[in-house]
Amino acid sequence: MKVILASTSTVYGSKPLAYLKAELSELYRNTNEVLFVPYARPGGISHETYTKRMNDFFTSIGKKLVGIHEFDNPLEAINNAKGIFTGGGNTFMLLNELYKFQLLEPLRTVIKNDTPYLGTSAGSNICGLTINNTNDMPIIYPPSFKSLGIVPFNINPHYIDPDANSTHMGETRETRISEFHVYNSPPVVGLREGSWIDLSENSCVLKGTLGARVFEQSKQPYELPPLSDLSFLK
Repeated sequence: MKVILASTSTVYGSKPLAYLKAELSELYRNTNEVLFVPYARPGGISHETYTKRMNDFFTSIGKKLVGIHEFDNPLEAINNAKGIFTGGGNTFMLLNELYKFQLLEPLRTVIKNDTPYLGTSAGSNICGLTINNTNDMPIIYPPSFKSLGIVPFNINPHYIDPDANSTHMGETRETRISEFHVYNSPPVVGLREGSWIDLSENSCVLKGTLGARVFEQSKQPYELPPLSDLSFLK
C-alpha cells in the first residue's frame, strides 16, 4: 500500500496541503491525474467548488485533480484511478455516500492493490476500523459505522490536548475516547494537526512534527513521538 492519512488538510498559517508538498509529490509521482472524493461536504460548498479549491495545490505539483462526481460511473472511476484523495468534512456524510454508491469495498480493494491514497480528516477517519472516533455530529445515519479497515485501529483526527488553563467544564477528547473504550476494544490514535500516518506494505509510521496520543482499552493513554512505528497496534 501507498497511503498517507493526515489529521488535517490545512495547518494554521498555511495553504491547503502545502505542509505535505514533498510527501504528496512522491506519493503521486507515477500519475498526472488524481481522483478526488468530495463526499464529506454536506452543504455550503459544492463538490465542484471543493474540487477546484483543492486542485490549486495539485496544480502546484504538476497534477490534475478530477472530482468523482464528474463521472457517470463512480465505481469505474475508482477502479481506473491512478491516485485517490478523499477530503475532509463530515465523516457520517462521507461514509453514507460511499455505502450509497457501493464504493466502500472497491475503494478498499484498490488501496490494498497499491493505488496511492491520501486521506485528510474524514478521509483519514474512514481508513480506521470504524468511524466511531470521529469528532463530527451524526447529521446522517449510514448503514454501518464500519469503514475501510486499512489500519487495524481507529483514528481521531484533529486531536486536541486538554487545556489546563481552560474554564470549560465539558468533556475533553481524552474523556470521550475513554468512554468509547468502555464498550469497544480497538486502539485509537489521537492524531494532532500537522501529523500524519505513512502506510506502506511493510510499515505504519507516524510522521510530522508532533507526537500522537494513543489509547488502548484498559490502559492509560500514552505518547508516541514522530517516526514511531504504529504497526504493533491491533
